[in-house]
Amino acid sequence: MVTVIDNLNRPRHPEKANRPLTEVLRKPDWIRVKAPGSAAWSKTAGIVRAGGLHTVCEEASCPNIGECWEKKHATFMIMGDTCTRACAFCNVRTGMPDALDQGEPQKVADAVASLGLSHVVITSVDRDDLSDGGAEHFARTIRAIRAASPGTTIEILTPDFLRKDGALEVVVAARPDVFNHNLETVPSKYLAVRPGARYFHSLRLLQKVKELDGTIFTKSGIMVGLGEERPEVLQLMDDLRSADVDFITIGQYLQPTRRHHKVERFVTPDEFKAFETVAYAKGFAMVSSSPLTRSSHHAGEDFEKLRKARAAKLGRG
Repeated sequence: MVTVIDNLNRPRHPEKANRPLTEVLRKPDWIRVKAPGSAAWSKTAGIVRAGGLHTVCEEASCPNIGECWEKKHATFMIMGDTCTRACAFCNVRTGMPDALDQGEPQKVADAVASLGLSHVVITSVDRDDLSDGGAEHFARTIRAIRAASPGTTIEILTPDFLRKDGALEVVVAARPDVFNHNLETVPSKYLAVRPGARYFHSLRLLQKVKELDGTIFTKSGIMVGLGEERPEVLQLMDDLRSADVDFITIGQYLQPTRRHHKVERFVTPDEFKAFETVAYAKGFAMVSSSPLTRSSHHAGEDFEKLRKARAAKLGRG
């Protein structure tokens, strides 16, 4: 839990090297996952490796990688494996990224076709070094997947494109089926947890997606267990509904290393269920709230539920 060196012997989180070690709470019984290693998992891993691609499943140490990869569901992380930000919760490598791989959009499209995905999630590192934050790279990746797998629905999980005028419009014009941007936590925790971001900018980003193209589903997620209070989570739900966000995900924060923000507490399954009940009452079309919920976990199944919810609302159900 102390190691912050990657497999190339480079500091993975140089900005966290001098942070004090934090206490690691013992995980409760309800946070248990299947270890990866099945034949289907290995096949998915082989396709990812063959394309020289990165996945957030690996880079962010997602606890659901065994389950998802066994089903051939991988969340591709574009624009490299190095993020220009240093969020206190995240296990993705930080530093100065390499230049964009201009062939990456096609490589991702080829992998999606090889895996036979009906729904794919594409995310990225933050690229504050790029003039458009990587917006055109997202758009090129969407277009490449559409060309290679016309039947595949596409969900993107984007950075905030902070101070990148016109970037959002480029991504929306490529018409992903789902636009996801995570708020990650409540406003009071931003300085400690997500210092490079701005809560109301992220909220406005999601609202603007709907203004630009009302047919795109919008989605956002948060972690709990970072010291937030219940009323703050409920207010965040109201903020997202005010921005016309369709889908909220709520999951337990799990501490990658002792140099990262500590887990203040483990939220119980009953509390997650209560959040789900309230979120539906507030008008979300889709809610995923559980200890192991992550943005892209069961994304394909949830997308189908979203489509059915919209059809029912429009009287086509």
